[in-house]
Amino acid sequence: MKSNATLTSLAMLKVKIDQKQDYLDYLNPFVLQVLIDENPPEFTSRNIKEEILEQFGLVIPERTIEIVLKRLARSSFIKKKGGCYRIIKNLPDPEIATRKAEAERHINAVASGLISFSEDKATPITHMGHALEALSTFLAKFDISCLRAYLRGTAIPRPSRNDNTDVVLVSEYIVDLQKNNPERFKSFMIMVEGHMLANALLCPDLQNTLGNSKYRSTTVYLDTPLLIWSLGIEGQAKEATVRELISLLQQWGGKIATFSHSREELETVIRRAAEKIDSHSGRGAVVMEARKQGVTRSDMLLLAGQINNKLANAEIEIEGTPKYLDRFQIDETVFEQILGDEVSYHNPYAIKYDINSVRSIYVLRGNKRPSSLENCKAILVTSNSALAHAAWEYGRGHEASEEISSVITEFSLANMLWLKAPMAARSLPRVEIIAFAHAALQPSPALLNKFLTEIDKLEKRGSITEADHQLLRGEYRTGGYLTEATLGDQNRLTDQTIKEVLERIYRDIKGEESNKTLAEREARQKLQNELETYIQNQEKTQQSLYWMCHRKSQKYTRFITSGVCLLIALGFLFEIGLGSHNPFISSFLFLGFASLALLELGNLFFGYSVVNIHRKISSSLLNRCLKRTAEQTGVDLSRFTSSQ
Repeated sequence: MKSNATLTSLAMLKVKIDQKQDYLDYLNPFVLQVLIDENPPEFTSRNIKEEILEQFGLVIPERTIEIVLKRLARSSFIKKKGGCYRIIKNLPDPEIATRKAEAERHINAVASGLISFSEDKATPITHMGHALEALSTFLAKFDISCLRAYLRGTAIPRPSRNDNTDVVLVSEYIVDLQKNNPERFKSFMIMVEGHMLANALLCPDLQNTLGNSKYRSTTVYLDTPLLIWSLGIEGQAKEATVRELISLLQQWGGKIATFSHSREELETVIRRAAEKIDSHSGRGAVVMEARKQGVTRSDMLLLAGQINNKLANAEIEIEGTPKYLDRFQIDETVFEQILGDEVSYHNPYAIKYDINSVRSIYVLRGNKRPSSLENCKAILVTSNSALAHAAWEYGRGHEASEEISSVITEFSLANMLWLKAPMAARSLPRVEIIAFAHAALQPSPALLNKFLTEIDKLEKRGSITEADHQLLRGEYRTGGYLTEATLGDQNRLTDQTIKEVLERIYRDIKGEESNKTLAEREARQKLQNELETYIQNQEKTQQSLYWMCHRKSQKYTRFITSGVCLLIALGFLFEIGLGSHNPFISSFLFLGFASLALLELGNLFFGYSVVNIHRKISSSLLNRCLKRTAEQTGVDLSRFTSSQ
């Protein structure tokens, strides 16, 4: 017999699927509440992730938050522009804070009543903490039975002689409430509902699956763009994304690595960026981020020599690229043609590295034709969805049709890993989790009745396993399949239907990139071409304005630095005893001496030097010029500015 937590999670998920929803719909109230409370002018998935952790203690990956935000954008509540979202329509208020406070009042009333009830018992409960713990222990075993008693009029369950005294005492208390205090009994039922909804939200039954994970036999290989992200040279946000993915993989016991040829490409990218930092023709995310952060050519060259240590610190192993084995090789000519259709390569060498990575995955898999990601042995993870789609297209047309794709996006993998694991709730008392689960999910009587019906079916038949629970939770196509299988008729939703859906999903898992029609591909290519043209024009304008400001700031910097050097030279002359009877010259000599003294003190305490001063003056003048030019022209030059 499954535990109450397992039955609760499975039953609620089946009800969600029946309503054409999925597990991610549980997150909507929390995202909406954060947006309503904060009302930010603009925001990203990272902002929302941090606020949900702060307000509710729930640990949700940024990539999962992104899916919820995209759904809100499709519903026209928010809109994404320039990498950030903005609220464009009044959002529905879930009123979590108000409802949570109300639920807590009910829970505390039940706990206080238990303390009073136990006063004349052999083992009384004397404080709130003990009372809440006793109630939680009782609910862990009897919450379903209590819901059934409330909705169906059955008896409150009686504990066995093996149960501890607290459970026995709570049982007697609840029976007394049902008979003599209906209002307080309703308060208890709010606690019951919240307890069950918290199980549905957190899915504690999935905790055991982590220790038995099949990912332990799978190695995830990061491609070069993700290695770049991991070093932080394209910004902190991307670095945090890779760290989060690595953390999820480690939670499942997966191994994280990269091929030696990808490491070689990474070093090439860094060295080329170093050569381009000070060049008019220098562009690209790495170069722009380096300029923004004030990273110099020597800094980049130093990083290029530290790659092995940096990757090791990020817990990414470097493995040798597999040798060519004829019996496991892909048709590189065919795959290169597919890549050329899907991906726009600016660097002709990049396509060779990608082909090498994909063919290496096939070599490592050997004759294995995996049906799931957990036992695929090796897979390449990329930030390039076009590369992932090209690999899927090749595998579908030229390899076994049931094979898991050789490439998956980091976006898809992060969501798959998280959806199959229990949600973490940091540093929150159980009672508080119960209260906000009830407040956020707001169960109606109709929902609770459907919920209980599903529980009854699962208890009688026990036909769905925890593995199926993971699959139903994490498979985003489930809702559509159920609709198709039942033809919109809820009466046709039977256990057999659920099994058919599961079988179809198992057959359909070939990779996370879905098959796109020719019309969609042409439309995407047209849009991509238009976008690239626009970006190139913007890039040219921005580059032109940047170099105009750069030349102007350098001119003034040289003038100011020359003045500083002159004062320092005069200070040296004064220090060695040179003087003058001319008060004007004498004043300049003394001013130079004072400047020299200040520089020496600055160097002693803060490490200042003439070079440092020159760089700071140059950076400050460049920032001022960029901001003034941006205001005058209306062109966004913020990516060129650096923090002072």
